[in-house]
Amino acid sequence: MIRVHSRWFAADSFMPRSGQVTRLVLRALDSAARLLPRKDAAPAHLSTGRRGEEEAYFYLRQQGYVIVARNYRSPRSRSELDLVGWDSEMLCFIEVKTRTSRDIQPAEVAVDPEKRRDLSRVAREFLLKMKATPAFRFDIVSVYFEPEKETVVELFRNAFPLA
Repeated sequence: MIRVHSRWFAADSFMPRSGQVTRLVLRALDSAARLLPRKDAAPAHLSTGRRGEEEAYFYLRQQGYVIVARNYRSPRSRSELDLVGWDSEMLCFIEVKTRTSRDIQPAEVAVDPEKRRDLSRVAREFLLKMKATPAFRFDIVSVYFEPEKETVVELFRNAFPLA
């Protein structure tokens, strides 16, 4: 049992809400940050991408993933791994693609062969830093922020092999 402000809560009943509280706090901080003056506002597509990665992060946590790295970069490659996490015993390298419309093509199509090679290169470097080589896969998360619609998140497990 945990004692909080003279009230007793079972740890099991308190913990599932921690993700909700974290999300609420992050959104409140984002809202407050919008009120502050900015020197260089980021381009809209970068802001949309960051929002998409945030949505993907919380979605994957709800699916049971344990995220161990965000925006992992290697000095030897121009690409980055948006998210790295464990899905049970499987290490997952996760690419997040965000769109504000489905009009042109699905978001996951943007992970073309060149992007797959870049992601594979960074993943190899990530694996070299580990003591053992676990089973791994590449997942893609597509996030859609369409105006006047609810946010849609789609997960594609084992989306492509190591290139």
